[in-house]
Amino acid sequence: MNRHAVYFQEQEKRREILELLKKRRSVNVQELSKHLGITKVAVRKHLDVLHREQYIEARIVRQRTGRPAYVYHLTNTAEQLFPRHYSDLATELVAGIQDLYGEAFVDQLFEKRMVRILQNYREVMRGQGFDERVKTLASIQNEQGYMPHLEKIRDGLYTLEEANCPVLQVAVRYRQACKCELSLFESLVDAHVERTSCIAEGQVKCRYLIKEKLNNEES
Repeated sequence: MNRHAVYFQEQEKRREILELLKKRRSVNVQELSKHLGITKVAVRKHLDVLHREQYIEARIVRQRTGRPAYVYHLTNTAEQLFPRHYSDLATELVAGIQDLYGEAFVDQLFEKRMVRILQNYREVMRGQGFDERVKTLASIQNEQGYMPHLEKIRDGLYTLEEANCPVLQVAVRYRQACKCELSLFESLVDAHVERTSCIAEGQVKCRYLIKEKLNNEES
C-alpha cells in the first residue's frame, strides 16, 4: 500500500471515530477497537491525532474494579464538522420574517416547506409497504444529514434515532420546525409516530416510535 493510500485510510478511520462519538456521545478505547476492527494501539494513535486537532476531549470514569478508564467525546470544534444547513442565516431570516409579518406567517412557512417535501417523496414511496416506507424515511433523513439509526422492535413497530439536527438553531427558537417534522413523518410513512426525545429540547438524540396503522384505521 502506497503512502497516499495509507493516509486516506487513516483519515477514513478518524472520520468513523468522529461519527461514532456523534452518535453515542462518549466511547472508550475498547469500544472503538471493536467497532473499527483495529487494535487498541492503533485506536490510541488516531485519538492522539484527533486530540491535537482539538476535535475530541477525554475524561476519566471511575470503575468499581480496576483502574479508572478514559472515555472520549466531541468538542464544540468537532460539532461544526457535521451538517448544520447554514443555521445562523436561516434563524436570522425566519426572525426577520416574524418581525415583518408575525408568528402566523412563520407557521405557514414551515407548513409550506412540509408540503413541498411531501410532494417530493410521496411518489418515491408509492406502492411501498410499511417496512419499505420506514426504511425510505431513514434513507431520506440520512441524505439530509440527520445521522439516523433505524431499529425494528417487532412487526409493525420501529424506533428511529437521529444523532444530528442540521437545523438545530432554528428548531430551538421555532418549535414549529419539530412539529412539522413529526407531521411530515406521519404523512410520509402513513403511520402513528411519537417523538420521545428531542435534541432541540436539550436531549442527546431525537427519537421516534413509528407504529403501523391497523387495517381498519383510516389513512
